[in-house]
Amino acid sequence: MRLDWRPISVAPVNADVGLLARTLRSTFHIRARIPREHPSAQILGTERMGSGFVVDQGGFLLTVNYVVVGAEELAVVGLDERTYSAEIVRQDFRSGLALLRVAERGLPALPLRRTADLTLGESIFIVASVGEGSARVADGAVSYIGPFDANWEYVLERAIMATAMNPGLGGGPLIDAQGRVAGIASLNLNDIGRFSLSIPADYYLDARDALVSGASPAGDARAWLGIFCHAMNDQVVIAGMLSDGPGDRAGLKPGDVVVAVDGQDVTDRRSLYRLFWAHRPGEPIVLEVVRGKDRHRITVASGNAEEFFA
Repeated sequence: MRLDWRPISVAPVNADVGLLARTLRSTFHIRARIPREHPSAQILGTERMGSGFVVDQGGFLLTVNYVVVGAEELAVVGLDERTYSAEIVRQDFRSGLALLRVAERGLPALPLRRTADLTLGESIFIVASVGEGSARVADGAVSYIGPFDANWEYVLERAIMATAMNPGLGGGPLIDAQGRVAGIASLNLNDIGRFSLSIPADYYLDARDALVSGASPAGDARAWLGIFCHAMNDQVVIAGMLSDGPGDRAGLKPGDVVVAVDGQDVTDRRSLYRLFWAHRPGEPIVLEVVRGKDRHRITVASGNAEEFFA
């Protein structure tokens, strides 16, 4: 068993050795192969790697969805380098999580905690795979708890940011001092004092029954355009689109400034996405955009992200 214990943060890892050992036994390397023709391949590639961890001794593992979306072959590898074939049980495009399952039973599961009592400055550490049979650990503290929006159509109402940089591949656990998973490490960030973003474990806990059954959580389906946006000077600018996605088919173009949706003014990404999500997939959405010196009204036949990436 090969371990790389070099922390990314300046301070040494504060968790005791026994707690770290338990966490490492439950953390796995993920290997995914995606067909070249799958729509996610154009932005995420066809060979992906990530981290994941066991949440239930029935063989269930959590990771981030971008690692496994579109996978036709999926394997998880422990620190003992034992490999298990895996399947996707459920992908949650709303939270960005994916639930996997292996045939093996009795793998050690990590306990989860909700973020209701998580506090700024609380000590945490992140465990992440850096390859088959290898993992790294980084420690730090919670630096932000609150909303987060991304350049794709994604909002977390209660994200966790920490001073610890994710030391490896996305999808590993963010652990508190008692060894409980508070979040799932997703992205590294550039903001000073907010080095990593984690998805709170609440998103899994709130929908656990539906996710384990493979069903869509109630009310989950919402309109999706397949666009990428930047927020600049109280304006939202389209930076790009997925090829053959709803926005692309409707004629939206990179550089379009979205000023209104269904007649309601737009000044930030979060409000833009929420106006999209007021619709069900398939419903038309009217965007007013400024392109050069001209203003255009473009009606988009909205889609469903899960169906697009199925």
